[in-house]
Amino acid sequence: MARDYDPVKGQWYEDLEENEIFKVLSVDPDEEIVEIQYENGDIEAIDLDTWHELDLEHADEPEGWASDDEDDQDDDDWDEDEEDDEDDWDDDEDDDLDDEDDDYDDNNDT
Repeated sequence: MARDYDPVKGQWYEDLEENEIFKVLSVDPDEEIVEIQYENGDIEAIDLDTWHELDLEHADEPEGWASDDEDDQDDDDWDEDEEDDEDDWDDDEDDDLDDEDDDYDDNNDT
């Protein structure tokens, strides 16, 4: 008995016949195309007729999956790193000023 789920972007499904887990990446109702990505990273576009023939169950995101949300989080980490670099830059500037002060003091000692 096939379960007839409508494809929902971002939702994970398990194809019970093929024993494969995949995520819906996009749904184009005008073209009647569903783009999916399997757990192994392969991407496939299937038509809605094929979608409705699949024996599906909702599934949880696989453990260790590198999702788009994690990619966004990596971008956030990058921003934090950049902020740290900016702080380091300020520290370097202070170090440069200290070095210049030392050079100035050395020149005035003579």
